[in-house]
Amino acid sequence: MTLADIIERMNLKIYAGRTELERPVRGGYASDLLSDVIANGQKDQLWVTLQIHPNIIAVAALKELAAIILVNGREPAAETAVRADKERIPILGTPLSAFEFAGRAYGLGIQER
Repeated sequence: MTLADIIERMNLKIYAGRTELERPVRGGYASDLLSDVIANGQKDQLWVTLQIHPNIIAVAALKELAAIILVNGREPAAETAVRADKERIPILGTPLSAFEFAGRAYGLGIQER
């Protein structure tokens, strides 16, 4: 499944990284602790978080994550979106809570791995 498929099925808003929407998604991980994502995130996963500061881009690039999903209607800080476009990291958003988004994503077949 690609990011474009997930965006359509989950009705996600695109904040950054529009050039990377055909990227494959091979799982997901939910955490708001950057150190936890560094330790446990895996390449091509969606990262579900409420963090909006620029450091999330560094973590996503380091771990080669497919995209960052911002929950609870959060929007990235302006600097975060600029860095995301520069690093080609998609940032997507949803009004859903992390719990609800993860449940729906799991229902689409996206698992932790």
